[in-house]
Amino acid sequence: MNQQILTLGFSSCPNDTFIFDALIHHKIDTEGLEFKLFIADVEELNRKAFKAELDISKISFSAYTQLTTNYILLDSGSALGENCGPLLISKKPFDLKDLSNKKIAIPGLNTTANLLISHAFPNANNKVEMLFSNIESAVLNGDVDAGLIIHESRFTYQEKGLHKLMDVGEFWETETNTPTPLGGIIAKRSLDEELLQKVNRVLHRSLEFAFANPKSGLNFIRSHSQEMSEEVMYKHIALYVNNFSLSLGISGRAAVIKLFEVAKQLGKINKIPQNLFLENQSFSNQSFINL
Repeated sequence: MNQQILTLGFSSCPNDTFIFDALIHHKIDTEGLEFKLFIADVEELNRKAFKAELDISKISFSAYTQLTTNYILLDSGSALGENCGPLLISKKPFDLKDLSNKKIAIPGLNTTANLLISHAFPNANNKVEMLFSNIESAVLNGDVDAGLIIHESRFTYQEKGLHKLMDVGEFWETETNTPTPLGGIIAKRSLDEELLQKVNRVLHRSLEFAFANPKSGLNFIRSHSQEMSEEVMYKHIALYVNNFSLSLGISGRAAVIKLFEVAKQLGKINKIPQNLFLENQSFSNQSFINL
């Protein structure tokens, strides 16, 4: 079988390394595909996607609202669900009515976390961008009044004496009656349909392998999360990798479309394209597993 090399970007977070381990280490049939890796924070991946530098990449769904000309969303690999959204934290509790007067650390302008808090608090515009892993320290040091935390910070902020002001994901779920859409895997529309379907098929296969063999990728996951305990790594994976990751399904797509509607309401985009999703031709959306 002829090999084809594609550039692939994903984050160093345990949910991504868990999903992609079997694919990049040939623990599954990749159908002749090889991947040149670029591993970075999701906001850096967003920026590379805006420049169309990668064939396939993890991105924030918020960024995808502005990337649809060059990219299409794959059916597998997404991070969305319930009780997994960003949290707004502070050193000392304060009334959320005062949030518009507070300085807020965010993990990037193009992140879904930022779009979600903009939806909840459209007048809270005093924001400071920083790497997601630095937000807790910025709040503790008093550099900012509040911080919007994502990823494993959900499991560590309380032990550092920080307070939850609001679960922004919970607000989204209550307001929209959809799961919280965080990030997905996109591929260049310039790739032909057969290749796009192959990529999606291989990604789905990689995730099925990971679910069936959850400790198989432990060394790879740990190599990119050295400051995290194994317990936190797998809590992280359990939070962000689920049946929506196998296949978006009807409710997953509805959540993504709703996010596009919110982006339009906030003036981030002018219109919502029709063909946001790669049609799943290889397997049924019923191929879910019991988690």
